[in-house]
Amino acid sequence: MDKPARLFGRDEEWAALADFVEAPTEGATLGLVYGRRRQGKTLMLELLAQATGGLLFAATQQSETQNLADLGAAYAAHRGLRQPVSFRDWREGLDELLRLGDERAVPVIIDEFPYLIAATPALPSYLQQALSPTGHAKERTRTRLILCGSALTTMAELLGGGAPLRGRAVLELVVRPFGFRDAGAFWGLTEDPELAFRVHALVGGTPAYREMCGGSGPDGVDAFDGWVQRRLLNPASAMFREGGLLLREEPSIADPTSYAAVLAAISAGNHRRTEIAAALGRPVSALGHLLSGLRGIGLVEQVEDALRQKRSVFKIAEPIVRLHQLVTQRREPELVAGKAEQVWRSSADTVASKIYGPHFEDLAREWCFLHASADTLGGFASAVRPSEVSCRAHRCGHELDLVVTETNASEADRIIAIGEAKGTLTPMDVPQLQRLEHLRALLPDAQVDAPPKLLLFARAGFTGELVEAARGRRDVELVDLRRLYSGD
Repeated sequence: MDKPARLFGRDEEWAALADFVEAPTEGATLGLVYGRRRQGKTLMLELLAQATGGLLFAATQQSETQNLADLGAAYAAHRGLRQPVSFRDWREGLDELLRLGDERAVPVIIDEFPYLIAATPALPSYLQQALSPTGHAKERTRTRLILCGSALTTMAELLGGGAPLRGRAVLELVVRPFGFRDAGAFWGLTEDPELAFRVHALVGGTPAYREMCGGSGPDGVDAFDGWVQRRLLNPASAMFREGGLLLREEPSIADPTSYAAVLAAISAGNHRRTEIAAALGRPVSALGHLLSGLRGIGLVEQVEDALRQKRSVFKIAEPIVRLHQLVTQRREPELVAGKAEQVWRSSADTVASKIYGPHFEDLAREWCFLHASADTLGGFASAVRPSEVSCRAHRCGHELDLVVTETNASEADRIIAIGEAKGTLTPMDVPQLQRLEHLRALLPDAQVDAPPKLLLFARAGFTGELVEAARGRRDVELVDLRRLYSGD
């Protein structure tokens, strides 16, 4: 089943859906598709229904009776009936939906499934009964039932622990934001890596944000500041409060204020549990459920230390949240008063150090994991994580932006490369290479078979002296923005 031309990217997601629908399995099968709002899930599933002649029913926030009435109308339209069908209850409705696959494999898609659960909590149990191994659906149909939703916790719990649908699904597809390369292409900025980087650092890879920003990005680097002021810092723009709404639209977050405080602390540069706790004035033991909740809804990511066990850092996973916490929320009165230009100009240092810098490090790690060749890394990346190396000579710990490790069966992980990423507008110079050489010598012998490669990432490129120093050295790789976006 060819992917529709209208669907940008999502090759792996479409392939997974096509495999689910076209599988020769006899009997009805169940699949879940979920992810945060505005990732393009509904468009992808609508195109799937169109390509296969399937049914898509979009639930809304209303009563059980109202949703059943809407389902009856959607079912009748799909069957070509002149009058809506009236279902007495969900058991009858599910039974009729599953019978749509009596003659051929056909997808039946229920979008915004969490809305239905809110009105009918027993619905997963009804579905469990409808998919009984000896029931009509499993014995006589080839219906491919897909449940879709944006309430991440609710959707994930459908298959967890003792949930009724545990073990029933054969597909669990999580739709995530575009990676930085796909995002750059989606915005049409691939030819200008600096511009693509800046846009991604502020709004990330959520597809719907392009339309919410007026349908296009800035015309060039010179127009970037004006675009930010007009599209992101303008109270009349749909993007103005997006960074705060992401937290509040998740049903599982009962106390948004406490979670927002954690986001603010991490955005400000407090990445370890102890640092976050100190910033909030709370004991470390009080952070567990807050960090877990933020990770569960995809706003925070926990990154383990590459060299030290049980030592991790937390970082913001959604750039628009970081922008909201550092600029929009803090300066909202001024922005509402129409002072976007003044706010953006005075926030330059914050944006450079707490947005562009950390974001460039994130992209460097993503590049190593997803795009760098084995020749570049000296092996295959199994994990790319930051770390800190102790140094007796300097009596301190030196931060490593990235440590690339390779995992082989029955062997301990080995370090194949280390790197430094510099997201400033100053070209990287020879001292950065010398620093990496020093840190390479401090790596634990047990994890190093051969000298790891040295990777230098620079947003502003490299001085002539560094380029000359790296020339002819097979253990050194220089990666600028253009290589980050198009090379390996």
